[in-house]
Amino acid sequence: MKHNFKKEFPKKQTVQKSQKPLIGKISVNAKGVGFVATEDKDSDIVVESPFLNTALHGDEVEIKINSQEKNTRTSGEVIRIVKRVKEKFVGILQESPEGLFLVPDDTRMYLDIKIKKDSALIKAIGKKIQVKMLPWTDSSKNPEGVLLSVLGNKGDNNVEMKAIVLEKGFETDFPDEVLKEADHEKDRATSYDGLKDNRKDFRGTTTFTIDPADAKDFDDAISYKEIGGDDIEIGVHIADVSHYVKEGTSLDIEAIKRACSIYLVDRTIPMLPEVLSNDLCSLNPKEDKLAFSAVFVMNKKTAQVKERWFGKTIINSDKRFTYEEAQQGIVSKQGIFAHELEVLNTIAKILQKEKFASGAIDFEQSEIKFRLDDTGRPLEVLRKERLDAHKLVEEFMLLANREVAEFIFNGAKNKKGMVGIYRIHDVPQLEKINDLVLFLKALGHKLPVRNGKVLSRDINILLKEIEGTPEESLIKTATIRSMSKAIYSPNNLGHFGLAFPYYTHFTSPIRRYPDLLVHRIIYDFLTEKPIGKNQFIAYKKIADSSTEQEIKAAEAERASIKLKQVEYMSERIGEVFEGTISGVTEWGIYVEEKETRCEGMVKLRDMKDDYYMLDAKNYRIIGEKSKKKFSLGDKITFKVLGADIEKKVLDYALIDQK
Repeated sequence: MKHNFKKEFPKKQTVQKSQKPLIGKISVNAKGVGFVATEDKDSDIVVESPFLNTALHGDEVEIKINSQEKNTRTSGEVIRIVKRVKEKFVGILQESPEGLFLVPDDTRMYLDIKIKKDSALIKAIGKKIQVKMLPWTDSSKNPEGVLLSVLGNKGDNNVEMKAIVLEKGFETDFPDEVLKEADHEKDRATSYDGLKDNRKDFRGTTTFTIDPADAKDFDDAISYKEIGGDDIEIGVHIADVSHYVKEGTSLDIEAIKRACSIYLVDRTIPMLPEVLSNDLCSLNPKEDKLAFSAVFVMNKKTAQVKERWFGKTIINSDKRFTYEEAQQGIVSKQGIFAHELEVLNTIAKILQKEKFASGAIDFEQSEIKFRLDDTGRPLEVLRKERLDAHKLVEEFMLLANREVAEFIFNGAKNKKGMVGIYRIHDVPQLEKINDLVLFLKALGHKLPVRNGKVLSRDINILLKEIEGTPEESLIKTATIRSMSKAIYSPNNLGHFGLAFPYYTHFTSPIRRYPDLLVHRIIYDFLTEKPIGKNQFIAYKKIADSSTEQEIKAAEAERASIKLKQVEYMSERIGEVFEGTISGVTEWGIYVEEKETRCEGMVKLRDMKDDYYMLDAKNYRIIGEKSKKKFSLGDKITFKVLGADIEKKVLDYALIDQK
């Protein structure tokens, strides 16, 4: 537990008078050390634990410089919390002589939270709970909090999954007012004539959806119509969520707050109530559905877009394909809509080839999935297979997204005051690219840097070279991490990773709020709706919050995967596996299992045959006497020593150290 906050506070270093206070977002690691990035400094400012002054991970803080010397990192002190970003925490309730404390699941929360003891709480000792932290201003004392809810027994699958969602700041349930509005939209839709607002009718056009076998919401469909010669009409039809979720309603406000759906190993936490996401807005087969569509006339031999149209439609999907069913039709050329699938697949391959020829980076990585028992325990870890059917859908969604983005951009350029929202991906920062170059050099690979920039074609050459090698996953992950983050913005900067000058998110309004906003933007432009004041500021706020929520949702997904990986390995203590060294530190080496990608650590103190030291420059450890080396990317054999499900960590031991 971390509730004994007794530390020797070092004397504060003299502050240089010339330094003015700086404001930035603080990142805090598990050791309670903070790092603040500010616009005024090229590198992060280090804030040691005694100088955090109650700042927590993610807070916006004002700091002052305590020391700034050559060849050392700048250190500072938090003097004000500008904005506290997190007040709710999840963890285990534990008792000590000093009282009751929440031991947070979030390892970056460096102190336990003291809870006032009462009879109800006594029964919850040892269980997972959620608390709200009270205003905390005295860093010499633990923060205090009040109980929000008792989640249940630790280790229970439902409790752990709920804890992950709550820990990231999401809610698992919808407010009553939001549910009532969703039910009202369902009731209103039963008597609705979809053609009364001049929707284009596609109900007579061949249309189908292609989704995972376990999908519950279908937010995109593809239509196919041959119109003569080599020309075909292809429609990308997206659920018209904007028809049901009106701006300013409780549904809309809740959707803005959530920003996206969360996909955990065994469940989805939807952005919209299920009566909308899984029913009213879902493009279920054999049902009339309202859509917002991007329709293209294309040459099926060249994939050239000859005409495009955007607008509201009504569709009726003829068939709900799983990816596997669609793949079977593509391969066998038999079955319902086999011809349509074959033509679409041919066009998709042309689009994909053109995309990579233009400089798009092939970051495709294998993903894992789990086969669970009725209690949520993992029985098997499987690799997800990427089929042509997956790529077919992906390419047509990319087509719709970039064509819509160009339409919005040109509209904004030609219509004074119009604002769009884009999915942008900036060029990589030179500092991160230089780090990547050093990392690759240690593994025996090169990445050219020309005039301080890296070209996407050189990244693709590298990724092609490492295909099938033990370090393929490692290098792809490192390369992705060196890239700038894709974000939402009302400023169009293009998408470096996809090599698109215009790109947005249009195709998933059931599960992403920016897509819903893009639908409104297009419709406002098509109907010549007057542009509101401060539209740019409003869109910038939504873009920023959507990006933040997306990051948290991805963290929750990864946490659920890590939990299941640790649970899986916890039942295989003592078993031997093959893996690749995926990281090296001064306290141990990280190893990723070959098939399941379960990552654990081999602690240096457990390597008894020698005294090993870190050679950070070359990403390896070296034995002091034997000079034996274990380097990043090396293939090794290891044994599972232990699994800590609560902390989500695995302990491994090397088998063959010859």
